[in-house]
Amino acid sequence: MKALPTRVCIYPKDIQRITGKSERYGRILINHIRKAYSKKAHQFVTVQEFCAYSGIGEELVKQQLDD
Repeated sequence: MKALPTRVCIYPKDIQRITGKSERYGRILINHIRKAYSKKAHQFVTVQEFCAYSGIGEELVKQQLDD
């Protein structure tokens, strides 16, 4: 069987599932991460950037995204 490709970007709904906070909190957090990495509004936030900013391990995040 073919392996599913892993996602590179993270979305507010993902942050909601990982942290248990609201989706609104996820949108706010993504905006904070964009500002910290000097990204524009149309640019995506990667899983690696989220992990570095939040301090949550990349393996834990990827595990949550795969479920």
